[in-house]
Amino acid sequence: MAQRVVLAYSGGLDTSVGIGWLKDATGKEVVAMAIDVGQGGEDMEVIRQRALDCGAVESVVIDAQAEFADDYIMPALKANALYQKRYPLVSALSRPLIAKYLAKTAKELGADTVAHGCTGKGNDQVRFEASVAAISPELTSIAPIRDLALTRDKAIEYAAEHNLPIAQSKKSPYSVDQNVWGRAVETGFLEDPWNAPIEDLYTYTQDPDVLREPTEVIIKFDQGIPVAIDGVSYSAIDMVKKMNELAGFHGIGRIDLVEDRLVGIKSREIYEAPAGIALIQAHEELENLTLERDVNRFKKGIEDKWATMVYEGLWFSDLKRSLDVFIDHTQHYVSGEIRLKLRGGRAVVTGRRSEQSLYDFNLATYDTGDSFDSSLAKGFIELWALPSKISAKRSHGK
Repeated sequence: MAQRVVLAYSGGLDTSVGIGWLKDATGKEVVAMAIDVGQGGEDMEVIRQRALDCGAVESVVIDAQAEFADDYIMPALKANALYQKRYPLVSALSRPLIAKYLAKTAKELGADTVAHGCTGKGNDQVRFEASVAAISPELTSIAPIRDLALTRDKAIEYAAEHNLPIAQSKKSPYSVDQNVWGRAVETGFLEDPWNAPIEDLYTYTQDPDVLREPTEVIIKFDQGIPVAIDGVSYSAIDMVKKMNELAGFHGIGRIDLVEDRLVGIKSREIYEAPAGIALIQAHEELENLTLERDVNRFKKGIEDKWATMVYEGLWFSDLKRSLDVFIDHTQHYVSGEIRLKLRGGRAVVTGRRSEQSLYDFNLATYDTGDSFDSSLAKGFIELWALPSKISAKRSHGK
């Protein structure tokens, strides 16, 4: 059997042309693999057939929506994962899952090479190849656009010459990547960071400036995982979809960010992540209620490290796995309910309750019945301030 290469296939121009381009450059048969991570758009069967029409010897479509939500989005939620404190890792979370299936498909079909449609400038090339290397180090990774000089104009020319079934409409001024966790938009006029976003950029969210009646929801969590809205149970994937609908209606989750890419450049990105932003906000507030103080404080640093590692393509690294163990341990008592008011681009926590709550009303109240012994405070402060007091005496020469 001829040698094969498995291509992560999106159905767009670049990866469609990449099928023949790879075959011509490597002499290998090309297997196209498309993954459904809730990105919407075209029917996956249409995409599967297009790959065959473009010259793939086999075309594989995998519905990984539930797995994506259970095994990638939920760990990110437990980690309150926000790169640079704002970006909920929309694209970064899907890449290790796609890489996993690239390696799995290559093994099943006897391929020795995998390929993807990334350029040499972005983060995704690192995410795909670092993940594949961690899973199946014997595989070779190549990128037609980066390694085989497949430029956009060459792709269009190649498609025309070979009569490939690719719609040749006017090129969108934007580069868009999306899945069920969110949507990323870049390039075009957005490359000037002074230019304000326009409404046409958005599809997951409605204009937050349009006045609407607020929506109030109660989200139930079980050990860090959201499991119900207003008493109705949802699977992880359906929870994300429902919160996209509810929060997106109020324009929640729009993010305009100048981002530090792994390759060393700054990039202006527009994101939409209505479910991500709303659920992270709710989850963080439940942790404030249920996590012991020092655990909660320490976890903030772990969250930042976790988000950065995932952003930089290290999902399958040993350190990231170790951080997962810590984060999972912190979630044992993160169960309860959070009430959110959704309105005008904001998800505002208006109530929280949990049987695992560490909030003690009798200690917190200033009214009659206060059980906090204030007489202990003076001596505590004396001891707490003692190192600073001694140091100050030295500094002042006394």
